[in-house]
Formats: sequence, structure tokens, C-alpha cells
Amino acid sequence: MVEVEIKGVNKTKSKNYNRLWMWRLIGALLVVLVAVSVNYQWQHYNKFGFIRTPCRCSEDSRKYTGIVEDCCCDYETVDTVNGAVLYPLLQELVTTPFFRYFKVKLWCDCPFWPDDGMCKLRDCSVCECPESEFPEAFKRPSLVGLAKNDLKCQEGKPEAAVDRTLDAKAFRGWPVVDNPWTNDDETDNDEMTYVNLLLNPERYTGYTGPSARRIWDAIYSENCPKYSSGESCQEKKVLYKLISGLHASISVHIASDYLLDESTNQWGANLQLMHDRVLKHPERVQNLYFTFLFVLRAVTKAAPYLEEAEYDTGNHLEDLKAHSLIRQLVHNPKLQAACPLPFDEAKLWQGQSGPELKQQIQKQFRNISALMDCVGCEKCRLWGKLQVLGLGTALKILFSVDGQNQPEQPLQLQRNEVIALMNLLNRLSESLKSVTDMGSSAAMDSLVLETPNQTHSFMQRIRGSWMAHWWKNVPVSPL
Repeated sequence: MVEVEIKGVNKTKSKNYNRLWMWRLIGALLVVLVAVSVNYQWQHYNKFGFIRTPCRCSEDSRKYTGIVEDCCCDYETVDTVNGAVLYPLLQELVTTPFFRYFKVKLWCDCPFWPDDGMCKLRDCSVCECPESEFPEAFKRPSLVGLAKNDLKCQEGKPEAAVDRTLDAKAFRGWPVVDNPWTNDDETDNDEMTYVNLLLNPERYTGYTGPSARRIWDAIYSENCPKYSSGESCQEKKVLYKLISGLHASISVHIASDYLLDESTNQWGANLQLMHDRVLKHPERVQNLYFTFLFVLRAVTKAAPYLEEAEYDTGNHLEDLKAHSLIRQLVHNPKLQAACPLPFDEAKLWQGQSGPELKQQIQKQFRNISALMDCVGCEKCRLWGKLQVLGLGTALKILFSVDGQNQPEQPLQLQRNEVIALMNLLNRLSESLKSVTDMGSSAAMDSLVLETPNQTHSFMQRIRGSWMAHWWKNVPVSPL
């Protein structure tokens, strides 16, 4: 009888041991899985110490749908046409010799407030360039530029300085007339220099703080205040939305090409900044679409002029390429079929007060143009002037020339205006593509942004939970 009981006990012990080792094996596997998971997470931090988890929202849950306000195209069509047609064409166009050089005043002379010291940096100055640096067509008295090897003008933050390196390209066949919408005297060549835009991309420069805020405050508060919900003046709405859309685009480019680590000169996308400044503000994204369609309408309206213009730099093959790309752009069948009239300018300036209102809006935009001389960062000033001139050119095309068969005056564009217009359209196209790729603010809101310590703590909690569950179910050995 005793012997039988002992055998039963031995059998029970054997079963317990087997169960114990089974649970230990399961626990070991769980620990390995946790370790692999933690390692995977740490290897998938983005450049800012954040982890991006996949968006669980449906692909059909697009935040921006329907017609873009005050325009004639819907968001889906704009995204499709931009991605398939405009973006690749514009990316190629702005690299051609004709469209890579921009004539600009880079010296500081703010007409609205005293110098705040920002322009005392050498990066704000323009050094004289040897005559040999310029193409034959540019060799006129008092032209200014920067010699390749002149390092005296490269003090301060290098990312904020403009690279003025030029090569021997020439431009001809374009009229020299001032734009009534902008402040710069484009006929005054003595105070202007040519800049290679490919050497000076629009990106983060470190220009922040009160000086930068004062520019935008002056633009919005004094020249295009936000319209009220009951505002009936469509023209004032248009001006505000244009500036807001441009502001959003600039913010997207700063966030897309950001100096992440100054010590290692590491550049990349700052997703958090893009989210905070643009994507979490639906109105800003909508105004970006509006500005894009407004500028696109100006380009398509000027199609006959742009098609017949000369794009001559002395580089025959590249000039033919530029002309071909312009024709592909302004006569693209996919664009014409999807969005034949991006914006209808005929609805504006109606009624008896139309001419007076037009002069008022024109004066306000000229003030905005003049404010670009108050920007305390040279590279920011370069791109601010270019894009404001691009907007001014779009306004000139749409509102300074009658759209009927009998124009009030023939359209005349400067070479610099066309360069600014196309580069602005490309900037806006890039911004829209970035916004589309990010999936709008709805997708951004689904991102889990955690610091490495928070994520490590989170994984520890998971592991602790698993281990507690395991120990709870492990049978206690009878020995």
C-alpha cells in the first residue's frame, strides 16, 4: 500500500517537472521576443528620437476632399495631377541654366524700421565679383557679386549665407520693365547680383526669434490681416490666402530640409516641426492648395507668351530642353483635362469700387515685397524675394492684363519674373507633394511620438506584464 502511494507521488512530481520546464521554455521564448522587439524599436527611431508607428486609419479617410475653396479643382485631382505631371516636369525645368539663375538685391535697407543689427553680419553683404565671373551680357559697370575664393563674406552661419558662384551663361531677348505689384526696381542693375539657385536651396538657416517673427507680424497685421467669418470682400480673402499658402510652403521646406545635428552637419526632415507648423492646421494646408492653383492659373494663362519666349543662355541643348519643358507644362493634355481652369480671376474687381480696391491690394502687396528687405538672413531674403516676386508676377498676369480678346495692355514679362514664377510653382508643387506623402494632419495625428526613454519604459512595462503572467502560471515544485 505504501509502495503504491510513493509511486503515485513520483508520477506527480514527474508531471510537475515537465510542466515547469515547459513554462520555463515559454518564458525564455517570450524574453527573446521582447528583446528582439526592443532592439527593432531602437533601430527604427527617426532622426529626432521619435518612433513612427504605422497609421491605422483607412486610406480612404482623406482629410481634404472636395473643391479647393475659391478654386475650380478638387483636392484629389490636384494631388494626382501634381504627382503625375507637374512635379516631375518642374523638378527638371528648374535645373536648366535659364531657370537656375535669379537676379536679386541682397543688400540690407529696411524701409520700415531701424536696423536691428542683423544686417551687420557679413553674410548680409555682397562683395564685388571679378568681371571674369560674369557672362558677356552681364559685363556692365558696378555689377556686384562674390568671388569664388573670397572667404571674407562667408563669416557667420554658413547655412544662412548665399553662394554666389556663377558660370558663363547669358540671357537675352527679354524686356526690362518694372512689375507694378512688387517693390524692387528691376531696371536698376547696378544694385543687383545673379545667384545660382541650385547652390542655394531653400532650407533651414537658423533664422528665428524676434527678427523673423517681426517680418510675419508686419505682413499679416499691417498688410493682409485675416478676414473675419463674415468678410464679404473676396479680394482681401485672396491676398490673405496667398500669403498664408506661401507661408505654409516656406515652413514645409524648412522642416523638410532641417539641420538636425550641427556638430555633424546632419540634414533631414523634421517631422515634428512640419506637423506643428503646417499639418495640424487644416486652414494652412488648404491655403497652400489655393496658392498653388492660383499660380498654376497664371502660368496657364500666360501660355502663349511663355511658349514663344526665348530661353537662350548660350547652352543650345539645355535651352532647347527648357523650351520643350515649358511647352509640355503649359499644353499638357492631362492637366487641361483634369483642371482646365484652376482659378477664375474674372470674379474679382467687379463693381464700381473694383479699380480703387485693386490699387489698395496692389499697395499692400508692394509693402509685403518691400518687407523682404527687412529679412535679417541673406538666404531667407533671397528666397523671400524670389517667391514674392513670383506671386507678384502671377498677380500681374491675372490682374494687370485683361483676359478677353482685347487686352487692356499686352503682357510683358521680364526674364527674372518668369524665373521667379516657375521656381515658385516648383516650390509649391514640392510642398504639396510633401503634404500628400505625409498623408495630411489626420495621418500625422495617428503617429505615436515617444522619446527613447519613454519607449524603453513602455517596453519594460510590456516585458514586466508578460513575466508576471508567466510566473503566475508556473506550478510550484513540490520539492
